[in-house]
Amino acid sequence: MREFLVEITTTIPEGTGQDEIDRRRAAEAVRARELAAAGNLARLWRPVGELRSIGVWRAADEHELHEKVLGTLPLRPWMTVGVTALESHPNDPARPGDTS
Repeated sequence: MREFLVEITTTIPEGTGQDEIDRRRAAEAVRARELAAAGNLARLWRPVGELRSIGVWRAADEHELHEKVLGTLPLRPWMTVGVTALESHPNDPARPGDTS
């Protein structure tokens, strides 16, 4: 699987009821755990003081990432998503096969 840096900003539509927000957030947490268990969600961070997330996600390609991974998130209709494809850097200290 390829890795992608994904930046997500979620904007709740004005007038959305708290019950709907709570329902989607709870479902989002469940789906994130499922995607992590499947290997699609590797890491997830929230910048201090910001209502957005930055994560490392995995999929076969960008189309699969959008359609079969991010597209399955309950909050996806409210998200703005930026995706950057990643590749291993030769100086990455965690690079597979590095014996140093």
